[in-house]
Amino acid sequence: MSSQQPWHHGNITRSRAEDLLSKAGKDGSFLLRDSESITGAYALCVLFQNCVYTYRILPNDEKKLSVQASEGVPIRFFTKLTDLVEAYYKEHMGLVTRLQFPVQKEEELEEEQEPVSQPPQLPPRNLPAPPSRDAEVSRPSISDVYLQRLQHVDASSLPEDHQKFIQEYFRQSIVLDAEQVQNGNPTLPNLKKLLMTICKSLNNEISRCLPSLETIQKVLEQPMSPGSSRLKSQVSADMSPSVAFRLEQLMTLLYSIEDKTSAAVFESVGYDGGHRNSLIPPATFEVKSAESLGISSKMYLKVDVEGGKLYFKKSKEGAEDKYFVHNKILQLVKSPKSQKLVVVLETEKEKTVRKEFVFDDTKKREGFCQLLQLMKNKHSGKPEPDMITIFVGTWNMGNANPPPSLASWFKCKGQGKTRDDTASQIPHDIYVIGTQEDPLGEKEWMDVVKGELRNITNISFKQVATQTLWNIRIVVLAKPEHENRISHVFSNSVKTGIANALGNKGAVGVSFMFNRTSFGFVNSHLTSGSEKKLRRNQNYTSILRFLNLGDKKLNPFDITHRFTHLFWLGDLNYRIELPFTEAENIVTKIKQQHYPELLRSDQLTMERSEEKVFLEYVEEEITFAPTYRFERDTREKYAYTKAKATGTKYNLPSWCDRVLRKSYPSVHVVCQSYGCTNDIMTSDHSPVFATFDVGVSSQFISKNDPTKLSEGGITFIGCQAILKTKSNTKFSIEFHSSCLEKFVKSAEGENQVNSEGSIKVRFGSQIELIPIISDPEFLLDQHVLISVKSTDGDESFGEGCVALRSAERSYTEFEITLTHHGERTGTLSGGVQVRTSEGKQTEKLYDFIKEERDDQGVQKSKAVERSTHVSDFSNPSYSGLSFKSSGITDRKVNAYGHVAKETSGNLSPKKTQSPTGRASELVGPDENHAEMFDNPLYGSMSKLTRGKEPEHLKKDLLMPPDGFFIFPKPSETDPERPPPIPSPRIRSYTSSETKPQAPPPPSTTSTTAGPSCASGSGLQPQSYVKRPVVPSRSEAGIIRPPVAAPIKCRAGQEPQVGPQVKPRDYRDSCELPNKLRATNRPSPPLPKEAHHEAAAPQKMSRSGGK
Repeated sequence: MSSQQPWHHGNITRSRAEDLLSKAGKDGSFLLRDSESITGAYALCVLFQNCVYTYRILPNDEKKLSVQASEGVPIRFFTKLTDLVEAYYKEHMGLVTRLQFPVQKEEELEEEQEPVSQPPQLPPRNLPAPPSRDAEVSRPSISDVYLQRLQHVDASSLPEDHQKFIQEYFRQSIVLDAEQVQNGNPTLPNLKKLLMTICKSLNNEISRCLPSLETIQKVLEQPMSPGSSRLKSQVSADMSPSVAFRLEQLMTLLYSIEDKTSAAVFESVGYDGGHRNSLIPPATFEVKSAESLGISSKMYLKVDVEGGKLYFKKSKEGAEDKYFVHNKILQLVKSPKSQKLVVVLETEKEKTVRKEFVFDDTKKREGFCQLLQLMKNKHSGKPEPDMITIFVGTWNMGNANPPPSLASWFKCKGQGKTRDDTASQIPHDIYVIGTQEDPLGEKEWMDVVKGELRNITNISFKQVATQTLWNIRIVVLAKPEHENRISHVFSNSVKTGIANALGNKGAVGVSFMFNRTSFGFVNSHLTSGSEKKLRRNQNYTSILRFLNLGDKKLNPFDITHRFTHLFWLGDLNYRIELPFTEAENIVTKIKQQHYPELLRSDQLTMERSEEKVFLEYVEEEITFAPTYRFERDTREKYAYTKAKATGTKYNLPSWCDRVLRKSYPSVHVVCQSYGCTNDIMTSDHSPVFATFDVGVSSQFISKNDPTKLSEGGITFIGCQAILKTKSNTKFSIEFHSSCLEKFVKSAEGENQVNSEGSIKVRFGSQIELIPIISDPEFLLDQHVLISVKSTDGDESFGEGCVALRSAERSYTEFEITLTHHGERTGTLSGGVQVRTSEGKQTEKLYDFIKEERDDQGVQKSKAVERSTHVSDFSNPSYSGLSFKSSGITDRKVNAYGHVAKETSGNLSPKKTQSPTGRASELVGPDENHAEMFDNPLYGSMSKLTRGKEPEHLKKDLLMPPDGFFIFPKPSETDPERPPPIPSPRIRSYTSSETKPQAPPPPSTTSTTAGPSCASGSGLQPQSYVKRPVVPSRSEAGIIRPPVAAPIKCRAGQEPQVGPQVKPRDYRDSCELPNKLRATNRPSPPLPKEAHHEAAAPQKMSRSGGK
């Protein structure tokens, strides 16, 4: 009844309610909306003095409603919302002002009644007709109908006895089966009898074949599996099973025999592939090799994935005597501006060499890189993968059966960014297939997909989940080897059809955990029609709010924040927004492949740029033709007109079918392909495919004593939120993470007036979070989800995410975007510091491939070869995220912790907040040095400049664990900087290469410099000792923690180092580090690149030698 009232707006969002009240503009304006935090409750929103006051209306056990008003006001209960609202029109009822002007509910957007595809009908036996006169009359007609149909079927080729049995069934037995259904027995016994009689010979043949197949299985499997025993006992116990059951037994045994025979053969030849029954054939690539004199020559690279070797050949059929095994291939570096690829190799003399090759096209180079990446993954020896590949496909089937083959879809063949022929042989780890207007049943479609994948990959994929809403379906399949790695599987659906009641439009979703990484997949079919853009936006918001997937502990967050990786696919139905008269012109531009010009008029592109939908999602560049609306059985002609009862309807060619993604910051995700097929033409839509390389985290078991308290900690300092709201309430912050035993809530913040329509909230105290495990291998892979909530209504005003990897080595400032239900609601800034126990992170296999950022670099000279600067693949999913390390000019940080170009404006503060809560100016070379802060990775450093350090800390400072290394820091990949030169890190004070360095205080010298002086003779660069090379591809030139105390050095001279091994970035040079270093540097001003190198220690000193 309340829904009929004009002031009850249903489940609109909080921000939408504030907008409506702001437009009303009168004190006493009000509306009611459903509560976002409590089911069955309401929120009364009242405007007073340009502020929105929200009061919760809660039901009690007797379903009576009451308003949470001011203290001292007696609580009154009402049975109806209308009575409650009527009562609060009076004065002195505990509200900030009495209710006066109801804000009318917005009218729903009119939807054209389009043909609705009905949901799949259940078999008649599940819907017994109620006994009635009509039903009694209709029973004999069943026999008449089918007998009439039988007369029109040519049955002359059937055996005479079969013809007799079929006629007898449709004449009499079908009526008996109908009676059985009405009496509650839906088994159709007479139909079973007919099938058993007709298939008597087939049944006998199956009975004759089964023992032979079981015998083969016994030979291949010792001892015999329980499944075989069960199968035999079931056959003997039931002498007359259905034909379908017998055939299923036959198929199961055949598949089992194929799998076990393949496994036995692979084991006999030494192939350790586990469930990988798909052997990747060797692939050969023709390339041009750059010689030392700059002359290029043609040669061939052969990749043997199964053998783990890379061959270098001068001719295609030449000798294969020169090769490198997988563990000697250290890194691949791709050029973004050309088809060049640098392969970094380790020679027998423990040196690294860089070989440059140029491929014919980028697709060939990508195929080569993917094969080498697969080789590294396959032979790494790691028990758990740290990268998997995912296929995501979407297809509106147009209510038509699929063609005989879907191979081009699953092999990413067609238009756009597609896979090379050599890479198309690589099976993906997970396949996610979304369909719309799917006419097939769930099992029927599953069999089609599994059969197609088995034909392509020779692997029997396992079903993870499937979810269907009418004709919208999502299917998730995984390799058998991942079956035990996938858990916490959830599926759900949301209807967004007419009145949100019909399932012809809506979404289906599946979520699961892959080891410690969460995945979410949403397949949606949104409202059609070029003019219904706003309705599609509403569909998107409804799906965000009501699709229930993922961890139930994260209910305060919608699905955009619940998963490490979220993929959104489907027929989104956004069109090209141009006049219908431009139809022919659009087709012409498509033929000319002028896609960028058309994409400027793409509704989804425009709505995303205005932040109305898919905020902070990422879509790969579209380089394929619009996928809708084609004439069926051809892809040469678009059918952009459609005759309807109301007149001619235009459907301009559009990119209706899309794949977007959103991931947490600082994670690895790379799109390898995004396009559509050319040869699947049964529908008016073309299937769309996208493939991704995705980093995953393994299950972690700590080696520390579980009885001890965690040594780690996560500290958030000086948090400040700017919220887009007019609500007059108090706020707190909730911190959620899988590394916490339970969520943590901050103290109430202090509100400050900011600007019109927004409020600034300061959270002054430090918030300390205690992780359940403090090992860096675990903790630095974690993310903290943040929700800014009202303290009175417990409603969220914005959510965001912070990656702990950003603060792995020092106190780091951050600024993140807050969103709620797909809308930008503000920002949150502050500082974060992470403390971990001792240990190190293992390098990730996906760091094997890098990409150059700038090809210009420094020109070659006699002393130093040209070096290039690179960065990892960026993840712009959280484009509003930035980090500022203490004492470092603020720079935008990409998804992998690398610094982008320096920004200007308010993102580069002149002051930084220290962990002590005290703002401090950036320190120059001649000023007092910044106080150092404790970091358990190095031991306590805060007292090095004050006096003698405790004896128990010397060991931590002077003798770090062997093999200790740290992942890349944002500040160390500036494109303007040359490669770092190994030198001892002076943690207590800054140093400069262009100015003399003042001597350290005597107390510091006495405590820290002594050990260094004692071994001074062994610290010359000339005595650099070669050690076995341990590839460290993920470090990007990071320098190790100091192994010696600060050393005095003269002006313009390099500090001298001992025989320590520098973690190498193989992209910089083929020479060892001691060949890169000059023993003396000139005092005059250095070039621009050198200034960056010289200034780096100065900038980083405040963060504890970062």
